[in-house]
Amino acid sequence: MKSIYKVSFLCAAVALFAACGPKGADDKNTNTAGEDTSIDAKINQLVTVQLTADLKGLSENDRKMLPFMFQVADIMDELFWEESLGGKNAFLDTIKDEKIRRYAMINYGPWERLNDDKPFVKGVGKKPEGANFYPKDMTKEEFEKWTSPNKKGLYSMVRRDDGGFLKTVPYHEYFKEKIDRAAALIDSAAKYADDAGLKKYLALRAQALRTDDYQASDFAWLDMKNNTIDFVVGPIESYEDKLFGYRTSHEAYILIKDKIWSEKLAKYAAMLPELQQGLPVDAKYKAEKAGSDSDLGAYDVVYYAGDCNAGSKTIAVNLPNDENVQLKKGTRRLQLKNAMRAKFDKIMMPIADELIDPSQRANVTFDAFFSTVMFHEVAHGLGIKNTINGKGMVREALKDEASALEEGKADILGLYMITKLYEKGEFTKKDLDDCYITFMAGIFRSVRFGAASAHGKANMLRFNYFADKGAFTRTPEGKYKVDLAKMKDAMTSLSALILKLQGDGDYDGVKKLMAEKGKILPQLQGDLDRLKAKKIPVDIIFDQGRKVLGL
Repeated sequence: MKSIYKVSFLCAAVALFAACGPKGADDKNTNTAGEDTSIDAKINQLVTVQLTADLKGLSENDRKMLPFMFQVADIMDELFWEESLGGKNAFLDTIKDEKIRRYAMINYGPWERLNDDKPFVKGVGKKPEGANFYPKDMTKEEFEKWTSPNKKGLYSMVRRDDGGFLKTVPYHEYFKEKIDRAAALIDSAAKYADDAGLKKYLALRAQALRTDDYQASDFAWLDMKNNTIDFVVGPIESYEDKLFGYRTSHEAYILIKDKIWSEKLAKYAAMLPELQQGLPVDAKYKAEKAGSDSDLGAYDVVYYAGDCNAGSKTIAVNLPNDENVQLKKGTRRLQLKNAMRAKFDKIMMPIADELIDPSQRANVTFDAFFSTVMFHEVAHGLGIKNTINGKGMVREALKDEASALEEGKADILGLYMITKLYEKGEFTKKDLDDCYITFMAGIFRSVRFGAASAHGKANMLRFNYFADKGAFTRTPEGKYKVDLAKMKDAMTSLSALILKLQGDGDYDGVKKLMAEKGKILPQLQGDLDRLKAKKIPVDIIFDQGRKVLGL
């Protein structure tokens, strides 16, 4: 039955895009507000960065291993196209304009990921909230009435059987040919792994792709300590499923460990249990104990593929997402240093020059940016994974709102952690001030990702909450100045609010909060328009691959 669904969707894609493909994007270059909406303007909002790294520390076997990983990553990219859109080639073949085609490749489809998923190809309607994970004619009500025990499966597509009823098809069956090919390539890479931990992880990850059972490979990934190359691969994040937030998308990162920077960061992960107990919320919302084997490291990323390459580019990761693995063992937090530096230099500093008050502009530093991003990832390990009232995992209880609230939690608790570490003497007062003000500048960077991004929505919530609490002022010149004391108070109260909503599994409460605070108000929009007028990039895209690395 799998091939029938693929063929039928492909035919639909051809029919849909054939009518609009030759015309491409909107032919007009400006809208009624005088804004340049040309395809050139859209592409110019993204700045290209070469993904390079120092490969001197790689062994001969490491270099032999990398080509297999690049091939696997490209397969993950193909799978993400299927999950997001389906019918990739049928869609792209209808686009004759090379610039529009390039923009479609960047966005993995005809919708602008950094502009609230608005279509930029004529004749294309609203992006389906369930992407291609669910039948296009399926309603939320039909899914909720469906009694299948597998309906919330992280690693499956939902399709219809011969009778028109819903059924799940595991990824390893639905994508069998590509999954088998990717697994075989990972097995080949494992033969060249000098590090025993990496060798074990790769072997188990290949098996996980074949079975959709990832827990053993997740544990093996956490056990790796001395590897130079890292390979994050598989169906991982659920951002693309905006209907329910259940289904994960395929992606891959290829990473080179910076062992010197990683050694500097190691001590912070050990502080998690103490920080968990100090969270500003009732004891029942922090009763869980995070796994004690968490790891924190710095890496240069040399390849992005699939979900992580779509929309805003990831600059740090906290994995695995499996709550049971997190509770038993912990997580690893990977800071992607070269990508982070590119965003700081090309985006954060120009934003600070335009929007941060001159008296605080010198407080926007790369070290503070690195710290706020790093502790964002560490903070994913804080709080609660299971609701306190029998509603199951927080992720399941909060459904489509789970990702945005979790990103909001990590942001605000990251700042909370920095404050607590300052109180313990780990940071100076200048370090703390730098982090608060850089955090504010970072809101302007991330809020530009729009409501279609979980990170963008989380930043809208935080900006409006901070505004209500007086955490910053806006000068007549349109510059923002942080009130450090009031920001600390706002951070504390927002932390408590989010942790309570998660612990209660309060879906309606989160919906209400996001409806009230998760939006861009006119004054902020005007300031963001200033950034656009100054041609400050919204995000980065990559020139990446074997040739860029000189392999």
